[in-house]
Amino acid sequence: MSDNAFEKDYSDDSFWEKVKSYAKSAGEAALEPALKMYYAATDSDTPTWAKTTIYGALGYFISPIDVIPDITPIVGYTDDIGVLCAALAATATHIKAEHVTRAKQTLKQWFS
Repeated sequence: MSDNAFEKDYSDDSFWEKVKSYAKSAGEAALEPALKMYYAATDSDTPTWAKTTIYGALGYFISPIDVIPDITPIVGYTDDIGVLCAALAATATHIKAEHVTRAKQTLKQWFS
C-alpha cells in the first residue's frame, strides 16, 4: 500500500492530536521526521507531488490502522518511522533549513 493511500486520512487537527498525545512514547526519532515534513508541507514553495507524499505519510502516522499497533511497546512505532523516513527521503530536497529548525524547536519545547 502506498503512502498516498493514507492522504485522505490526514488532517492538521488529527496530526497535532496524535503528536501531542504520543510525544513521549513515540519519541523524538518518530516525531522529528514527521515535524520536518509537516512544516515543509505547509510551505507554499513545496510542490504538490511532495505535499501529497508528505500528507500520505503523515496520514499513515495518525491512522489508527497500522501494520504494527502503536500500543505495542517499543516496536509499535517502527512501521510509522519506516513510512516517515521513506517519505522524508523522497521529499528531502524540499525540506528547507527553516523546516528543520522549526521541527527541532518544537521537539526542544516538548522534551526539555
